[in-house]
Amino acid sequence: MKSWIFLGIAIVAEVVATSGLKASEGFTRLWPSLLVIAGYAIAFYFLSMTLKEIPVGLAYAIWAGLGIVLVAFIGWLVYGQTLDTASVIGMALIISGVVVINVFSRATAH
Repeated sequence: MKSWIFLGIAIVAEVVATSGLKASEGFTRLWPSLLVIAGYAIAFYFLSMTLKEIPVGLAYAIWAGLGIVLVAFIGWLVYGQTLDTASVIGMALIISGVVVINVFSRATAH
């Protein structure tokens, strides 16, 4: 169970860091740039802790998939970026894939 919590922390930290990239304006603004650096450091640390129990391919698939969806949602919510029908369907498929991995895969550490 601890590995799944670590994976959740890694995902949230990566989403915060990636979302901060826009605010950093190419690393020209100090505080958003520091947020990006700290966020990625935290994300990779907790992802590495996750890999002690969860296979790397599965952990990365979940990390990347949920990160994509959450960053797109934050882009829509915070930055007013549009999501068309194809992007919403694609993200629904990503979420479906993560659910299938977690519910049906025997390769994950449950």
